[in-house]
Amino acid sequence: MKLVASLLLLGALLMTGCTVKPGTPVKRHGDEIMVAGQLFRVGTPVVLWTDPGGYDAYRVDKRFSKFDERSFSDWDEANKKKTPQRYNIRNHNMTPEEMEAVRGGGWELEKLQGVVDQFVIHYDVCGTSHECFNVLHDRRHLSVHFMLDLDGTIYQTLDLKERAWHAGPANSRSVGVEIANMGAYADDEKKPWDRWYNVDADGQVYITIPDADDAASIRTPNFVARPSRNEMIVGEIQGKSLEQFDLTDEQYDALIKLTAALHKVLPGIELDYPKDENGDVIPHLLPQEEQDSHRGLIGHYHVSDVKVDPGPAFDWERVVNGAKKISR
Repeated sequence: MKLVASLLLLGALLMTGCTVKPGTPVKRHGDEIMVAGQLFRVGTPVVLWTDPGGYDAYRVDKRFSKFDERSFSDWDEANKKKTPQRYNIRNHNMTPEEMEAVRGGGWELEKLQGVVDQFVIHYDVCGTSHECFNVLHDRRHLSVHFMLDLDGTIYQTLDLKERAWHAGPANSRSVGVEIANMGAYADDEKKPWDRWYNVDADGQVYITIPDADDAASIRTPNFVARPSRNEMIVGEIQGKSLEQFDLTDEQYDALIKLTAALHKVLPGIELDYPKDENGDVIPHLLPQEEQDSHRGLIGHYHVSDVKVDPGPAFDWERVVNGAKKISR
């Protein structure tokens, strides 16, 4: 509403002969996401790729190499990629003529609203957004639109008009978020719990970030990250029994607001997730027909049978119901 009011005020000033002085800065609030070149409020801290401390997926060099050691050529030989970019053009529901029209970046919001209708939820198995970008961008030559850190800070790395590389067949129609969480594991898998989690004198679990650089990257000073539920969560994904520590309350709060904002800006992203006949989240890969027809939130494991994120601890109802309450 404030943006609309500002635009109306600007229009009124121009009509009355008043002009805006060249070089006047536009005020940012620190909670905006970028969609087709436009800023939209979310209501929780967002760091854009253009902000100090942001993560820029448009860059083709490695973010975490020393400046004089950055390579602009190793993407070809080392990664066997045809392009240094980590993103490309969306093509879901697009004709060749429409794709040609947006090649220069000229997306209209209305057109994007007809293309994007899924919000893919991942966990990063990196523990912090700092390390997530290091792994995703520098090492794996991939991208994602958002990263959600332990303290609830949202990092946006690309405009949502871009086709990020995060969920295979869902990329062209989806927005993706990587949530800082160490993941879910079966009994026979090696688990990182000893390095990443501890218990305080009151019996409450808290997160211990092993790497000092990663710990220093958390934007909230002296932040102590705790799983929203103190107990280990056990559930079945892809037919396997997995255990996982929950997200933090700060992550849930930020994700709820981001989900509500995405639904408002891109209404094709419905406030729903894949459910069975009992109304419970479907815990396995969806048949192709159901993948094609689903509009809304969707797990990485719903579109890939080798993935289990966002895991059994992810509280789908909490996110969707919370987003519905603030979207009314």
